[in-house]
Amino acid sequence: MDKLKILFLCTGNSARSILAEYILRKRDPIRFASFSAGATPKDQPHPMALKVLKEQFHMDVSEARSKSWDEFKGERLDIVITVCDNARESCPVWPGQPIVAHWGSPDPAAFVGSDEETYRFFKDVAIQISRRIDLLTALPFEKLWQNYRLKFEEDVKRIGEQETFEPAE
Repeated sequence: MDKLKILFLCTGNSARSILAEYILRKRDPIRFASFSAGATPKDQPHPMALKVLKEQFHMDVSEARSKSWDEFKGERLDIVITVCDNARESCPVWPGQPIVAHWGSPDPAAFVGSDEETYRFFKDVAIQISRRIDLLTALPFEKLWQNYRLKFEEDVKRIGEQETFEPAE
């Protein structure tokens, strides 16, 4: 089976979708090809998102960039996951009927606080996304994808409902 192509969408493609793309890229590069994009991408990823990926997840993010979802028009995708409510509302229709799910998280780029508080908030959002990716990668998708696609789709959607966001104290 080819890698499943998964696209994480957010409005600015600077924080949550970048976190998801890179965490999945590191967690399971064998079964998934992960990408991220936004409706109105920022000029670059948020520096705090990159810092969290480097320091907490030990990733090389030198290639990270904010992208428009227009770059993926016509691309065959298997799964499209929105990570912010705005992207969920304006998500385009993708060819080939990919599974579409919503895994909402608070916007760390909108957080106002000290550098330390902001870092902790970004880290908490990254941990929430990481847990959801753990659930995704634990699904027996080879079996489900081929024989039970609707069940797989339900499972992917349910992951976004599994936990509420609770920042560390």
